[in-house]
Amino acid sequence: MSRRDRHAESDTAERPHGGGRLRRYFLAGIVVTAPIAITLYVAWWFIAFVDDLVLRFVPPAYHPDQYLPFSIPGAGLIVVVIGITLIGAFAAGLVGRELVRLGEGIVARMPVLRSIYAALKQIFETVLTQGSQSFREVVLIEYPRRGLWSLAFITGTTGGEIQRLTKARMVNVFVPTTPNPTSGFLLFVPETEIVRLAMTVEEGVKLVISGGLITPPDAADPEARAIAAPRGTDRREGLDKPDRNAHV
Repeated sequence: MSRRDRHAESDTAERPHGGGRLRRYFLAGIVVTAPIAITLYVAWWFIAFVDDLVLRFVPPAYHPDQYLPFSIPGAGLIVVVIGITLIGAFAAGLVGRELVRLGEGIVARMPVLRSIYAALKQIFETVLTQGSQSFREVVLIEYPRRGLWSLAFITGTTGGEIQRLTKARMVNVFVPTTPNPTSGFLLFVPETEIVRLAMTVEEGVKLVISGGLITPPDAADPEARAIAAPRGTDRREGLDKPDRNAHV
């Protein structure tokens, strides 16, 4: 058999038949349409849920569909946004601050509610007022044992009694679970034991949710790698050559 015949036979063997081509097109269509459809469905469900929850407390005379021949989706969401903004503006004033302080004093006298309120308030204040400091960096730590690496997010610098009782400088890291990144473990890790990554927090969250199916590309060039090396050179080398003598 000549080389040309073998080449033609190879092309024929590698060329997908009609059924395989249709299957490939169908899967490509799912990849394109499924994320868009699911996103639109979730957005529509959330807007309808808020509208149904909020508009039931609004007098019918003030419903937009009373004056228009069609309903306006998202009217309840607009009411919520405007209401929260007005409450925030009122709470920022002198009278509002006094009322908030009075309400917090009442809650502080309730044994169970005061703990829940204090924890939730601290979380929201940390996330909203220090957005640049919360989940600001993606790192790798050796967890749950030496030789196994877990993706984690730095949530802050350890302080208080924990830092006082430890010799090394500690860092608060949150290790999320897959596929639900809202649950996980809070660990206090020595700063020298973490490996800082160049990926963004959004890319790290996608990696966790997908269970490793969506891996962000390594965009670090040699110059960027040389700049980042002083922050954790020893630990990065440990990824290629783990310390077998290190104890757990």
